[in-house]
Amino acid sequence: MNKGTIVLAVVGLFLLIVMFNGCSSYNGMNKLEKSVTAQWSKVENAYQRRNDLIPNLVAVVQNYADFEKSTLEAVVNARANATKVTIDPSKLDAESIKKFQEVQGAVSSSLSKLLVVAENYPNLKANQNFLDLQTQLEGTENRISNERRMFIESVQAYNTSISMFPRKIWASMFGFKERASFEMTEGADKVPDVNSLFDKGK
Repeated sequence: MNKGTIVLAVVGLFLLIVMFNGCSSYNGMNKLEKSVTAQWSKVENAYQRRNDLIPNLVAVVQNYADFEKSTLEAVVNARANATKVTIDPSKLDAESIKKFQEVQGAVSSSLSKLLVVAENYPNLKANQNFLDLQTQLEGTENRISNERRMFIESVQAYNTSISMFPRKIWASMFGFKERASFEMTEGADKVPDVNSLFDKGK
């Protein structure tokens, strides 16, 4: 085997390794990116479940004529604003997620106030429909917390993957870009307890 053949063989082997690495990197990054998109859908579904429960909650509370009207209106308005904000999974940028987080945070805040005010209405607290909705809300908040945590983890895994050498080179070539995530807040890693909201009024 002459020198030229050896050189060609080495170059060919090198190119083969590069191509294999490129394909492997692309498949890995693509898989992680799809995981982020899929997890975002689960996050949206969890929040949508909560939004779907609110009309029933409002309907039950409205039966108590002396219940604070402003509190009910705040919940209804917050829900309405939240349903207007949707994000294209392929465009998860920081600004969009921040807006989503703000409107959903307003829903959480208004619901918290409603449940605290409900402490002043013994008959409402004893209403079976209200108790059932409280239980469903607690389960939904549980799910929201879990899905958010899993979304944050999937984004971290994806962003870490495309930032490491040599995948960083392939990411640039194939157009993979970092995805935004939720900003972690104090206590975000803990599962919310809707029942505890009632204790605030005691």
